[in-house]
This record gives sequence, structure tokens and C-alpha cells, in this order.
Amino acid sequence: EFITGEYRAAVRAVIDKAVQGYETANFEFPLITKAGARIEVLLNATTRRDEQGNVIGVVGIGQDITGRIAQEREYSKLIDTANAPIFGVDTVGSVNVWNQCAMKLVGYSIDEVMGKNLVEEFITGEYRAAVKAVLDEAMRGKETANFEFPLITKGGARIEVLLNATTRRDEQGNVIGVVGIGQDITGRIAQEREYSKLIDTANAPIFGVDTVGRVNVWNQCAMRLVGYSIDEVMGKNLVEEFITGEYRAAVRAVIDKAVQGYETANFEFPLITKAGARIEVLLNATTRRDEQGNVIGVVGIGQDITGRIAQEREYSKLIDTANAPIFGVDTVGSVNVWNQCAMKLVGYSIDEVMGKNLV
Repeated sequence: EFITGEYRAAVRAVIDKAVQGYETANFEFPLITKAGARIEVLLNATTRRDEQGNVIGVVGIGQDITGRIAQEREYSKLIDTANAPIFGVDTVGSVNVWNQCAMKLVGYSIDEVMGKNLVEEFITGEYRAAVKAVLDEAMRGKETANFEFPLITKGGARIEVLLNATTRRDEQGNVIGVVGIGQDITGRIAQEREYSKLIDTANAPIFGVDTVGRVNVWNQCAMRLVGYSIDEVMGKNLVEEFITGEYRAAVRAVIDKAVQGYETANFEFPLITKAGARIEVLLNATTRRDEQGNVIGVVGIGQDITGRIAQEREYSKLIDTANAPIFGVDTVGSVNVWNQCAMKLVGYSIDEVMGKNLV
């Protein structure tokens, strides 16, 4: 009288089992109201007995879960139509959620993945242990953000995925699996590799440090110029290990400013090579950021100006020792060159004229 046709056999089976003494918990089925509306019920069917223990019927304790079912359907629809690949696994790692974006990205249909073990079937061998560890952690309630791993598409292509793994729970708070929201970062990884290649092969010394000053970029030109290999510098503190004592504070200040977003151009400082030689470097220090705009370090593009500095010093020496009076002024007429001959001729020392307006 009151159960919809497609559920009559199932409900009759639950009642028959309870009459035989086998109780059923959390059985879902629909009821049709007098007004014709369909409501979803969660039922516990319990055997009813008389004082002698004889079965006299069944009592059912129900819960109206119509609202919850509607929410779950809306949730499922949002997941299925999301513009990010979303998958889910149960507590043993079998796929139970696979949205349209995941299907388009990886190429496998829902029928091809549902019930399959995600790690064993779709993760490359060298990443299985790491992905399984992330899923296991999420099963224990420890969620993981921004985990990178590769997936192999149905066509055999490798795609790089950035994953947030979230614990999935039922209404009682029990863990029922893991849902993963992914992002296809294949293009970004390719760009980063191209960027790294360009940096590594550039004809200028380029280095990078993280937010605490440890070297994480060291290109071939820097290696040739300074003499230290990548293995010798990676993870080392740039300022403490490779900058001369009298310049450490100044270089540290430039790096600290760049970490705060204030970039510096044309900063001159010396580096000591592995062989102990001093080289002069002209540096542009640029803030390095991730995709979200967070500062992740500093990249420095240098120029070896050792030869230029030597020429300038030679030029200054020639001017200073010339047998003719030579002076120079800047753009506002202040003295910035005053050689020995000028000093002897006019009688004013360098300290007395430097910075003064000549006219």
C-alpha cells in the first residue's frame, strides 16, 4: 500500500529477515506521502517479541533523510561538473568518485575506473608508495595539500597533477574514504623546466636563494665563474659561505629587501672563488614568487665586472699620476675628480675640493 513498486521486494526482504530474527540497520528506502510526495527514510528494522520470546512482528525506527539525500545529490552534481579533476576512494583505495573533468583529463570513463584500486591501476610505479602514503594519512585524518604526482592517461601520456587530499566522513564522523581535488599542472611544470633550462644555460651567472638565504639555483655560468659545483653550493647559506666578511651585512640586506618585495639593481659586491681569487659582481636581485604570489626566495642575475673594475682603477691611476692638472665634475658641477697635479698646482687637497661646486 505505501511502498513504491521498485522497492517493495527490498522492503519485504528486510521485514521477512526481521521476522526471522535478523535485524537490519540503516536501510534506505522511499515512502510516498498521502499528498503524493516522495520522502527518503533511513530505517532500523528490529524483531518484536512477546514475553515468551516468540516473534510477533517487526518495529521500524526511521529517520527522514530527504534533505540529506538532496544535499548529497547537489554535492555530487557540483563535484561531477566542477572544472577541476576530482576523484574519491573508499577506505581500501577503490575508486568511488570520478568526475567529468577527471574523465576528460585522464581519458578513462566512470565505468572503467569505478571499483578499481587507484594506486595499483593508475599511478606510475615510482610514485605508488608516495601516493598510497598520502591516502593512508588522509584515512587517519591528516590531510595533505599541494602534493605533486604524475598520472598516466589512457592514451599513455604522462600528466602532472597537484593534489589536495581530504578525509571523507559520514554523518557520525567515521572515515569513509578520501576525496582528492586535483589541478593539471603539466603545462606549468613544462614551463618551469624550460625556465630552469634557460637559467642554467644563460651566459650570465645566475643564482637563487630561498627565504632563509640557502642556495637553490646555481647555473653553469656561476659554476664556471666561481668554481664551485652545484653539489658544493646547494643548500648552503650564500652570505655566510661565499661572501667576504666586510660585504656580508650589505649582501644580506639586499637579499632581505628582495624577500620583502623590494628589488635591487646594479649592486656591486665581491665573491671569492673556490681558488681564492676575488671577483667583482654587479647584481640585480629579484623577488621570486609562487603561483599564488607568495615570496619563495630571491633570484640574482649577475655580471662579472672584475675586468671593468680593473680598467677603471687603471684609468683612475693614470689620471691621478698624469703630469697635467685634471679635474672632473658631476652633472651639477660638484668636483668628483682632482688629480695630484691639480692639487700641487692649486694647493687644495682632494678632501678640500671633493663635492664642492667648482665654479
